[in-house]
Amino acid sequence: MTVRVEVQPAVLEWAVRRSGRTEGELWNKSNPRSRFEKWLSGEKHPTYKQLQDFARRTYTPFGYLLLGEPVDEPKPIADFRHVAGQEEQQLSVNLLDVIHACQDRLDWWRTHRQLTGEPAPSISGVMTLEDKPAVAAASLAEALGWSPEVRRSAGSWDNALAELRDRAEAVGVLVVISGVVGANTSRALDVDEFRGFALLETGDALVFINGRDAKAAQIFTLAHELAHVLLAEQGISSLESNSVLNVETESWCNSVAAEMLVPGSEFRTVYERVEFRREAISDLARHFRVSGQVILGRFRELGFIDWDTYFAELVIERARVAEILESKAESDGGNFYNSKPVQLSKRFTQELIGSTLEGHTPYSEAFRLLGVKKAATFDNLSEKLGVI
Repeated sequence: MTVRVEVQPAVLEWAVRRSGRTEGELWNKSNPRSRFEKWLSGEKHPTYKQLQDFARRTYTPFGYLLLGEPVDEPKPIADFRHVAGQEEQQLSVNLLDVIHACQDRLDWWRTHRQLTGEPAPSISGVMTLEDKPAVAAASLAEALGWSPEVRRSAGSWDNALAELRDRAEAVGVLVVISGVVGANTSRALDVDEFRGFALLETGDALVFINGRDAKAAQIFTLAHELAHVLLAEQGISSLESNSVLNVETESWCNSVAAEMLVPGSEFRTVYERVEFRREAISDLARHFRVSGQVILGRFRELGFIDWDTYFAELVIERARVAEILESKAESDGGNFYNSKPVQLSKRFTQELIGSTLEGHTPYSEAFRLLGVKKAATFDNLSEKLGVI
C-alpha cells in the first residue's frame, strides 16, 4: 500500500520560493510541474518518497514540510548589510545552510579546544569601536606578523591570501574559504549577496570568505572579518558602500582592514604624486596585493579624491573586474585534497582528523563534519595533511 502525506499548499509554495531555484532546476520529465500542481490543489498528495525528493530538490529540512504553516526563519547572526530605513534583505537558503554548517563546526572546535587546553584566539574581543582604526590595524598586524616584507615575499594574490589565512589560523581563528554550499558545485554562493561573515562563540571565532570573489577581494574580506573578531561581533558582511557609509561597525572594520593591508604611510611613500591618476590603480593593487577597489578607497581616505569621484571611479573599476572574472570563469575546481581543507578550514580539518584517529571523535561525526562518505576519502585527507 502506497502511503501518501498531506502537506499544506502554503508550505509547498514557501519551500519553492525559499529554494531560489528556477522552474527548469525544480521540474523535469521525472518530476513534472503538473504533479506539483496537483499537490497544491489537493487533488493528490505526495508519497513519502516523493516528498523526500521534493525536500532534497528545494533544500528544505524534511520536517519543515510536515508543519501546518511555513517556518519563520530568524537570521542566525547579525546582518551588517542592512541599512536603517531600507527593507531588510532575506537570506538565501544557500547562505543559511553555509552559516548553519559553520556554526556546527565551530561548536565542535570549541569543545575540542577546551578539552585539549588550547587557548582561545588571542585577537578575540581586544578592541572596541572607541579604538582608532589605525591602532586596531597595528595591533592586528602585529598579532598576525603581517608586514610589508611578508606581503612582498608572497609574490602573488593567491599566495598572499594563503599566507594571511594561515597566520589567522595560527592565532586560533578558523578560516573557511568556499564558493559553494558543502561540496555541491551546483549551489554556488552569490557574491552580490555577501562577501563573508564572522561567527563568534565564547571567544572562539570562525570567519567565512566567499570563494566566488576574486582573490584580491578575498584578501580584504578576510582582513575585514578579522576586524570583526577584534570586536567580538559576529555578522554577515557585504562591504558595499551603502553599508560602509551607514553601519558604524562595517565602516570601522573596513578602515582597520584598509590600514592593515595598505598602510597610509607606505601608500604615500609609494605614490609620490599629489593628484589622483587612474592608471596607478593596477600598479598599487599589485604592490599591496589588494583589489583596485581597495586602492580607490585609500585614495579617498587619504584625501586624493572626494566621495563623488570615488563612486564614479568605482563603476569603472567594477566593470573592469567583471570582465576579468568572466574571462577567467573562476570556480571551486582543482585538486579535491588541496581544496577540501581550505573549504572547511585547514586547521579544523587537521584537528578533527587527529581527534578521530585518537578515538576522541566518532568516525560518524567526523564524516558528517567533513562532508565525506568514504573511509578512503578520510584516509587520503589524513595523508595529504600529514595527520598520523
